[in-house]
Amino acid sequence: MNCDFVLTTCPYCGCGCNFYLQVIDGKAVGVVPCKTHPVSKGTLCIKGWNAHQFVHDEKRLTKPLIKKSGRFEEVSWDEALDYTAKRMLEIKEKTGPDSFGFLSSAKCTNEENYLLMKLSRGVMGTNNVDHCARL
Repeated sequence: MNCDFVLTTCPYCGCGCNFYLQVIDGKAVGVVPCKTHPVSKGTLCIKGWNAHQFVHDEKRLTKPLIKKSGRFEEVSWDEALDYTAKRMLEIKEKTGPDSFGFLSSAKCTNEENYLLMKLSRGVMGTNNVDHCARL
């Protein structure tokens, strides 16, 4: 049996709490709070304690998919990102920047939320950006 502890950031809110993901034989099986982290200080909320449970869920998407001929097909990350960027620019040119709305998540870090705001305003040219914690 091989047991590792991997320091990571909790995926459930923007606080940035850290914990050690307990990995046994390559599978995430639990979490151990990081006692030295300045935010969580060795504690976790109920979501943090259970953050390992979704990692190996059979319904979780792990590879990019694009719909082709009415069916989803697995593609490379480069193809998926190129397709997404191309389609977003086509829609922006055809219907204008305010045809987009961006909704961010409390599961993202503050930095990820900031990047989505920069994408919506700086790249796409719309102020239609919100956060689920405000809804």
